[in-house]
Amino acid sequence: MKKSSLYMLLVISIVTEVFAATMLKLSAGFTVWLPLVGVALGYGISFFVLGIILKYMPISVAYAIWAGAGTVLTAIVSIVLFGEVFTILKTIGITLILGGIVLLNLSSEDDSSVRVENTSSKCKGNR
Repeated sequence: MKKSSLYMLLVISIVTEVFAATMLKLSAGFTVWLPLVGVALGYGISFFVLGIILKYMPISVAYAIWAGAGTVLTAIVSIVLFGEVFTILKTIGITLILGGIVLLNLSSEDDSSVRVENTSSKCKGNR
């Protein structure tokens, strides 16, 4: 799979995860049921797509980008939609996470850890 396709799938997985987290907030502690449909769909799609990505990309890169970008986007959504306070500490935290994502991408280019072939067969003998 092309590297650009993997990153597009990663964006889809991240966006659907952030959507699910937002719906979880809107469910108000599971007291509003309609957003829970969004939670199930969002997390279901997100993890399904992440599973496809992990067939071709190392978990150390894919999951770290997924978790970091998801955290940053969730923080931004919480500020925009829910009026959470944007503090200097949040700004520093978001900056550090984004810096980590950039470093992970640079390191994956250096060691060619993003593969275009199927790497799942490498895991079969390690049980």
